Amino acid sequence: MFWEQDIETASRESLQALQLARLKETVGRLAQKSPFYQEKFRASGLNNDSIRSLDDVRRLPFTTSADLRAQYPDGFNIVPKEDLFRLHTSSGTTGKPKALFFTRKDIDILANNFARCLTMVGCKKSDVFQNMMTYGLFTGAMMSHYGAEKIGMLAIPAGPGNSERQLMLMQDFGTTVAHITPSYALYYANFVEKKGLNPAKDLSLRIILVGAESYTEETRRKIETAFGADVFNCYGLSEMGGPGVGFECPAKNGVHLWEDTYLVEIIDPKTLEPLPPGETGELVITSINREAMPILRYRTGDLTYMIAEPCPCGRTHVRVARFKGRSDDMIVVKGANVYPQQIERVLMDTKGVGRNYVIVLQGLDEMIIKVELDAETFDGKVENLEKIQKSIVEHVRSAVQVKPSVELLAPGTLPVSEGKTKRVIDNRSL
Repeated sequence: MFWEQDIETASRESLQALQLARLKETVGRLAQKSPFYQEKFRASGLNNDSIRSLDDVRRLPFTTSADLRAQYPDGFNIVPKEDLFRLHTSSGTTGKPKALFFTRKDIDILANNFARCLTMVGCKKSDVFQNMMTYGLFTGAMMSHYGAEKIGMLAIPAGPGNSERQLMLMQDFGTTVAHITPSYALYYANFVEKKGLNPAKDLSLRIILVGAESYTEETRRKIETAFGADVFNCYGLSEMGGPGVGFECPAKNGVHLWEDTYLVEIIDPKTLEPLPPGETGELVITSINREAMPILRYRTGDLTYMIAEPCPCGRTHVRVARFKGRSDDMIVVKGANVYPQQIERVLMDTKGVGRNYVIVLQGLDEMIIKVELDAETFDGKVENLEKIQKSIVEHVRSAVQVKPSVELLAPGTLPVSEGKTKRVIDNRSL
């Protein structure tokens, strides 16, 4: 199923020709209108004629999250204020936020991209779309909402949390598609079960779109099993306009990134050199179809690799593999580099483990994994619990080269969140 088959299945040659034309136009506008990039271009000896092929993108400067914060409030905007249509910002929890501007055309392009994503995974006009993402300055809810409306779906702007209301809306209006964070999906499955309902049988959900957090394939399977629905990975970032930068197709083997809107690179985060397909590095994205604030070579911090093989779905836009995590998610424990997803993968693949866990770092360098078991397992024999505990210790040690302590807990023991969940608590005295 396609929303725009001509562009989604375009030949590589035509896609790359379109990308080059849009990249040249973008660089030209920035060279004329962006003080930030003008200074960068002067320092590097670049000008309007510097881009002759897509390989020349490597000559352009990188842009970082710190750059966007430093240019707050409007240093990256290149259109007149009266042409601006929308402002979103990042959370700003670590200081000044990142201000993100959009024209009416920018919003329409992003909504159209999300409509592609929804159609790709089987959403139709007859579906009911319950959007359980945060509305407001965060881009995640509104852009996906507009995409659902483009298709003609009944869109419910539920927002996150208030699980009682979420359940009422799902039951009363027959929600078939939900957009939700993976941690809240796991929490919500527990909530529905505590109401004496079977999420897979008593709800009408057939498609669940998850995003805004890193999660593993094992967690996806937990969500799919709980709700009896297809779960698809939605990739986006506020700097590039929010959700729908990329999406899984029904093949569920990597995320397609829309190359008529973005130019995609994978680089070695240390040397900053490009990496070939199959080698893991940092995802770098350039916006090539944006009016208000095009961004060149944005370092996302997301770690992945390009998949070279053609996708069986027929789409020709580049695919990247499931994200290993973010470079800033990495924690160092006893000299080892540890990504929380490595631990999640072990936990969610262990029989008897429930849906909630937390990693606690304390003392000089001690890692404690607190994980809930499912009700049936927790009420079982002590020797079985000891076997599970030993298995988790051994598999985590094998995965991250650090031996943890493991605490097995009853269901419902750990604090829960109806929004994003904090999986790592660092109380170390280092």
